[in-house]
Amino acid sequence: MMRAPDAWAVAARRPDGVIEAKRNELPALSSRNKLAKIPFLRGVFVLIEALQLGFQALSWSAEKAGEEEEEIGRKEIIFTMIFAVVAAIGIFVLAPAFAANWLKDILGGNGILFVVIDGALRIGLIVGYIWLIGRSAEIQRVFQYHGAEHKTIHAYEGGDPLDIPSIQQYSPRHPRCGTSFIIIVAMVAFVVFLTLAPLPFVWQVAARILLIPVIAGISYEILRAAAGQPWIAWASKPGIWIQSITTKEPSDDQVEVAVASLLAALESEDVEEVKTRGAIAPGALAAEFDLGGRDG
Repeated sequence: MMRAPDAWAVAARRPDGVIEAKRNELPALSSRNKLAKIPFLRGVFVLIEALQLGFQALSWSAEKAGEEEEEIGRKEIIFTMIFAVVAAIGIFVLAPAFAANWLKDILGGNGILFVVIDGALRIGLIVGYIWLIGRSAEIQRVFQYHGAEHKTIHAYEGGDPLDIPSIQQYSPRHPRCGTSFIIIVAMVAFVVFLTLAPLPFVWQVAARILLIPVIAGISYEILRAAAGQPWIAWASKPGIWIQSITTKEPSDDQVEVAVASLLAALESEDVEEVKTRGAIAPGALAAEFDLGGRDG
């Protein structure tokens, strides 16, 4: 899946070997919602939209791969999103808090020890979960496609041709990856909760739920700054390290799918500019495009 300023696109390789790419018009969030223009608040809206688009992309790609008979509807997507958020809060927010409180009592510590243990358990759970699901062969392929997306974006932003050799020379890690966002959220949460260490346990638990939007908003601003400002680039380093788990070296045919998705997401004039750079991955050029009204 690729996101452009005014559209997003998804591509998948069908069982017959042909790549199919679909473009969906989607103007910038800030042009559709005034609140999304406000720093520290826009991150919440971006996160919600990213979850929605992710589920839509997975539904469409599963259909094209022949794993589903029809695309999942809006109601099913909303239900799945709610279930996923609730499950994530239970596993990665509430479970570490209760475990940390239990360990703090055993060790005879104070509120600061509770926050330290809670933060360590949360990060450990996140990294452990990512590592565990990564043992699956299916998820390994997902991580390879993840790497293909990053490599393709690197080549596009670097002004290189979008052919296989030019793309494959790049790293599969990228500073604006969602993995980096997750790790920054965990680090910001630790700092925020450290300031709340004196509060009773019940308020600590409530804060971990009520302050999710605040922490997400702060984390988004840090991620944006880390991608463009050298002085804070260190903030994205832990996420880059974790990407050694969530991204893998892709095969050439996976890179072709990523290129097709990017070509579908770009505006017509941007595609023409890409063509002036040189060769483009043949499989991507041979893809079947549904451009949603955009000129070819």
